[in-house]
Amino acid sequence: MAIRDVQLQLCSYPTPTSVAAIEQAMDLAAALGARISALTFKIELPTTSNMLANTLLEIPSMIAAERQKSAANAQTLVSMFESIAMKRGVAHEQFIETCPTSQMGAILTEHARMRDLTMIPIGEQATVQQYVAESVIFGSGRPVIIFPEAPKRRSSTPLDVVAVAWDFSRPAARAVADALPILQAAKTVRVVTITKEKKIDTRRSAAELAKHLACHGVEVVLDEEDAAGRTIGQALEAYLDARAIDLLVMGAYGHSRMRDFVLGGATKAIVGDPPLPVFLSH
Repeated sequence: MAIRDVQLQLCSYPTPTSVAAIEQAMDLAAALGARISALTFKIELPTTSNMLANTLLEIPSMIAAERQKSAANAQTLVSMFESIAMKRGVAHEQFIETCPTSQMGAILTEHARMRDLTMIPIGEQATVQQYVAESVIFGSGRPVIIFPEAPKRRSSTPLDVVAVAWDFSRPAARAVADALPILQAAKTVRVVTITKEKKIDTRRSAAELAKHLACHGVEVVLDEEDAAGRTIGQALEAYLDARAIDLLVMGAYGHSRMRDFVLGGATKAIVGDPPLPVFLSH
């Protein structure tokens, strides 16, 4: 199935999503020929019932000011998003929801279930955005692209060179299937297996994946990267840098239980600090 309907989450508080992040997402939507929807939030901050603190510190007025800051940022973000989309001729729409921070992940997940793909920028203060990303990855049933809000490098197009992290697992297979339209749109696709880090339990070879993808018009280059004592996340990042990869496709390992997320090592490293746009599927 083609990717024709994508979603971008914009953060309004405490620091609004950058213009550079909106432009990155718009570039990808344009490359896929997709409509893009922006969703941001007016954050409802909790009030306090401590009368003394309210009197001495003027907490209600401080909370009101922060709420207004979030509301103003949200409106500015959707205006910037609309302006960029119109200039680039990308079909678009935008939404603003009102909720406490704790509900952002659940609301974004509901929207994500009715989109082909959701994009989530990760800034330097990644705690809230990381939680939101995990909620959507494990709760939406749809793929997610996380990407650094400040791009570490920019290519002429976001899909020149796409890499697939392949370890013969179910999550990796799911990610390849979900990312097929992106692989078909890429100029170059590389499939990399990190070796000597963990035992890979399979009797199959990466060449069989290459043969399968060729049936869909995707020719791939097969690579191996020796872990050499590094974690999978470290080995992957070194590989991505060396090959000038624009986007990484990988399976998301882990599950959510009682809202506590248990992540695989590579997934945790990538979601917390993505080195580049990463397509994750669970």
